[in-house]
Amino acid sequence: QVQLVESGGGLVQPGGSLRLSCAASGITFSSYAMSWYRQAPGKERDLVATITSFRGSTTNYADSVKGRFTISRDNSKRTVYLEMNNLKSEDTAVYYCHAVSPRTLYWGQGTQVTVSS
Repeated sequence: QVQLVESGGGLVQPGGSLRLSCAASGITFSSYAMSWYRQAPGKERDLVATITSFRGSTTNYADSVKGRFTISRDNSKRTVYLEMNNLKSEDTAVYYCHAVSPRTLYWGQGTQVTVSS
């Protein structure tokens, strides 16, 4: 059974930081490109960041998070991370982990991030 389990969300003040984790099981993790998406209330789910499979030598970010967020992966731990710094109120959303290979894709259940004073 494939599982993507996100953790690390919570309430943080503007300017603060959080690190999200997504632990994968049931897949050959290293062969999957991994992404983080987010969905704010009443809005569509948007891509936040992507890291390529295997060594993860290529990353891409939404313009709104460039310079503030960093995606990384640890294949030995089957985990992908999203380091989020200088958080803003507009970063408030449910953050979802996404795994994709040429044949399959999977979603996690999401973790809530709320940025508020």
